[in-house]
Amino acid sequence: MKRLIIQGDPGIRKGAVIEHEGDRLVCFGISRNGEWHGPSAVQLWCTVGDESEIEDYEKRNFIPHFLDVDLVDADEIDVVESQGELVI
Repeated sequence: MKRLIIQGDPGIRKGAVIEHEGDRLVCFGISRNGEWHGPSAVQLWCTVGDESEIEDYEKRNFIPHFLDVDLVDADEIDVVESQGELVI
């Protein structure tokens, strides 16, 4: 599980399936920053991981401050499914 900060909006929502650097990731949660204050362009702060980590996310079996963080542009993300069936 890691935090993925996306510069721009590739059109994804919670539960989306994306590919980044050859890894297929599920977006467990997304915070949208830059609407009122913050950076000049929208940023999506996503908590992502593979499907086997959904239960850990649901039970909050992780420490958010210790997650690895990647910063990418929206065009570096391949959207497989823009909005999934993830219900948390």
